[in-house]
Parts: sequence; structure tokens; C-alpha cells
Amino acid sequence: MAEEVNMDDINQVWDRILHIKTTGRDDSISDFTRYPYEPTDYPVLARLCESGYIGKNNTLVDYGCGKGRVDFFVAFHTKCHAIGIEYNPRLYERALQNRKQAPSGNRTEFILGDAVDFLVTPAVDRAFFFNPFCTDILCQVLDNLRESCKISPRNMLLFFYYPSASYVEMLKMREEIEFLEEIDCSDLFPHNGREYILVVKMHV
Repeated sequence: MAEEVNMDDINQVWDRILHIKTTGRDDSISDFTRYPYEPTDYPVLARLCESGYIGKNNTLVDYGCGKGRVDFFVAFHTKCHAIGIEYNPRLYERALQNRKQAPSGNRTEFILGDAVDFLVTPAVDRAFFFNPFCTDILCQVLDNLRESCKISPRNMLLFFYYPSASYVEMLKMREEIEFLEEIDCSDLFPHNGREYILVVKMHV
């Protein structure tokens, strides 16, 4: 039997490589609409980077970025530009501190504010979600993304890691959403049926 991977050790190693500190859950100002910060494990992000969906000419927006792990890692590996949106001032400040030392810091930016209020620029063509908020907020965010694509047509891909059942059901009801594939991560966390990244395309 293969020895089980110690995910905490891997996460700490990558934090050191990227000169950042992103470990630890934070639910200090979470509620029924905005959920706690929990960083995505690095091996999961590696699967996303290896998928070929993100490259140096893409701009990824990370909704509920927390301390910026997704942004720093994906920018480091794919050379893309990453924008992190965070409504918790304390986590936002941590992301800014990390940006000062991260080797990929010059390809990242962070915005303090509500995801619904984020103005989706024409450069944004990728988006990452790790269940950051309720489906009502997600609907508004998707409306913003779709409206931006109507104004400036482009290939918009969305990535949902560990998607909740409510997220999946809501996405199925959106006519502009096309399901492309599931990037399997189940071998990293055995006996968990939600360990995958759902990749969808947005049409206008």
C-alpha cells in the first residue's frame, strides 16, 4: 500500500518556496453568505496548472482569495496575471504582505471589496472559486462575468474546486454555462467524492 501523502508538509514546503505564508483556516468574519477562508492545497493547484487551461496570456480572477495562495502559485507556474478579490481586511493585508516577498508578486494584484462589486475588465478570462460564498452571490458574480463577456467577447473559463451540490445544481440551470470536464484530484484525498476541479465555459 502506498504511503499517504502528508498534505500539511507539502503545503508548508511550497509556502517556503514561494516566500509566503498562507496556511491556516480563518472564519473570523464569515457568515451564512460568505464562507471561511481555507487555502486550496498546493497539489490541487498543480493539477490545475498542468491542465493547460491557463497560460501566460491569461488573467485569472480568484474570488475569495484570502492570503493569495492560488494567485501566487498559479502565476508562478503559468506566468499568467492573477487578481485576488477579498472582503476580509485582515486577509487582504496578509495577501499584500505576501506579495512583497513572492517571486510571482509582480504578476499578482489584490483588491479589497465585495465580489459582487468587482468590475470585470476585458482582460479577465479565467476565474477560480473554492466555495467562497453562497449561491445568491455566485449568481450575481456570474452575471457580472457574462455581462463583461457580452461587451468584450472572449473565451471565459471558470474553475470550481470542491464544488458544493448547490453550486453544481445552480450551474446546471444557467443557460450560458457549458460543462467541459472534471480534473480529478480524488487520489490526493481518498474516499472523498468532491475532490475535483469542475471546468466550465461561459457563453454569451
